[in-house]
Amino acid sequence: MNSRVLLVEDEEALRLFVGDSLRNEGYAVEFACDGHEGLEKATNLPVDLIILDVMLPRKDGFEVCQAIRAAGHSAPILMLTARGQIEDTVNGLRIGADDYVTKPFNMTELMARVGALLRRAPVNGGFRDNVYHFGEVRVDLRATEVTRNGKRVDLSAREFQLLRFLIEHRGETLSRDVLLKDVWGYGAKIYTRTVDMRIANLRHHLEDDPKQPKFILTVQGLGYKFKPEDPDTGKE
Repeated sequence: MNSRVLLVEDEEALRLFVGDSLRNEGYAVEFACDGHEGLEKATNLPVDLIILDVMLPRKDGFEVCQAIRAAGHSAPILMLTARGQIEDTVNGLRIGADDYVTKPFNMTELMARVGALLRRAPVNGGFRDNVYHFGEVRVDLRATEVTRNGKRVDLSAREFQLLRFLIEHRGETLSRDVLLKDVWGYGAKIYTRTVDMRIANLRHHLEDDPKQPKFILTVQGLGYKFKPEDPDTGKE
């Protein structure tokens, strides 16, 4: 069954162009032309991914994104923004967006990011348990909050995305190339050293001894693996 994408965009020409490109890639497409309609369809239709413009009439993209997550819907959200301000990007990621593309964008890159988000999305999508525990760490995926021993841990938006990806693929050995493609997005102009630095930051915040990690493990020559200490550790 083809993945179903909801495109929330008020600019008609862009909506039609992106919609045609999505269909050419084999996706089923639903459309909404304002924030109110987008929220209604996102929360009532079986969608696998949402492409959400920031500047929308009636409700802006940030309001819609936050409301979707508050309703418990976990379909990946890719935000489109023309603002080009890092504060808007970080805000979107912190309230529940999974990725963003700045207008004007390359359609090939947009399609690659859509594919990457769908590959990393949970098989059943939609509504799911969103809280995980390991050791003294609690991760609320929907609220994008991490605590350790009851105290808030401040992660960057990218570090939270990386942690979420590790949790959702726990037990798997993930290469740096996979992490670059599926967390940073295909075509991101960064180096594998960036992955190592972000992993080191996660260990610093979450491990008792970052030099001898128990949860975020290095698999020599292959990449990294998230392995909860207790096999019963997992969803709340």
